[in-house]
Amino acid sequence: MYLRLSGFYLCYFAALGALLPYWALYLRVQGFDARAIGELMALMMATKIVAPNVWGWLADHSGRRVAIIQAASLAAAVCFAAVLLVSSYAGLAAVMVAFSFFWNAALPQFEAVTMNYLGNETHRYSAIRLWGSLGFILSVVALGPLLDRYGANLLPPVLIFLFSLIWLFSLGVPARLDDGTRPPPGEPLLRVLRRPAVAALLFVCFLMQLSHGPYYTFFSIYLDDHGYSGGLIGILWAWGVVAEIGVFLLMHRLLPGFGLRRLLLASFGLATLRWLLLAFFVSHPLVVLLAQTLHAASFGVYHAVAITLIHRLFTGRNQGRGQALYSSVSFGAGGAVGSLGAGYLWEGSGAAATFLAAALASALALVVAARLVDGAGVATAGERGY
Repeated sequence: MYLRLSGFYLCYFAALGALLPYWALYLRVQGFDARAIGELMALMMATKIVAPNVWGWLADHSGRRVAIIQAASLAAAVCFAAVLLVSSYAGLAAVMVAFSFFWNAALPQFEAVTMNYLGNETHRYSAIRLWGSLGFILSVVALGPLLDRYGANLLPPVLIFLFSLIWLFSLGVPARLDDGTRPPPGEPLLRVLRRPAVAALLFVCFLMQLSHGPYYTFFSIYLDDHGYSGGLIGILWAWGVVAEIGVFLLMHRLLPGFGLRRLLLASFGLATLRWLLLAFFVSHPLVVLLAQTLHAASFGVYHAVAITLIHRLFTGRNQGRGQALYSSVSFGAGGAVGSLGAGYLWEGSGAAATFLAAALASALALVVAARLVDGAGVATAGERGY
């Protein structure tokens, strides 16, 4: 079972390793400016506001989470294939919205399946999730030189192949993990959302992903404009994920040793440092390498802590919707606002100002978490058992 779960993560994040670093470069080759690129990337993120909640509700009420993952994976591959037929802004926008509606359904539900499989051993999540990081690395490192040699138009066929692999691997997830029975009702969802603990957590998650908007949308373009080759850009993306893997391997020790609240605060502080380094020192490869090393904190530590807290704060039939809310509020709303704002800032104020804005967002998350997370009870709820 471990290998089947890990295989899905491997394929899913291999596709993400092709999409995130290189899709903006592909769009620029198609003739779109920074504002249009930011808008198209924001559309892809914005579907996460609605789609995961729709699919989460269906999964929680039907008890057929695995079947939904399989259907959504197939639909995402089919929808994305339409990118070969369109080239206009409107056409690409329609394809990205349709594709993302299904693409964003799979991962939150798969996270819930993984957590349910682990039961009381949720600290083992990182050991499974790190295979996703490996998939990302393999994809991003291999594609950089290939796109240098054959051009950005190679990207859509590669992505279609990878999305098809996700569907094939989803078929290997045993249906017995979802036997059609419904979980216990648990507390009403609205009552859970009214808790200060939940509100504080979701807000700082929104800010954290907002701060990543310039990175996910323009980091490759930023490096390309400063003379970095496609191969080196791929290596720098991959190095960030290598650092992330190192953290995932250590999380089973870090969680009991430091506690969830301390790790959450550290991730916000180090994310702020990361964006400041990119704002002022992009011309220095070693500094950029250091900034990428901080991906271990700004994503690795942050995500492992956040997903553990969400799993514990949303129980019973709310588990799928809890993961969906985390995805929609952070990666969806936060990612969309971050990408859209980055596009406008990049066009109007420049790259350095855009990454400074990212640093302000993560610094605000640090302040809010430092003042409200403990008082809201998130630390108590999250650190029980550690």
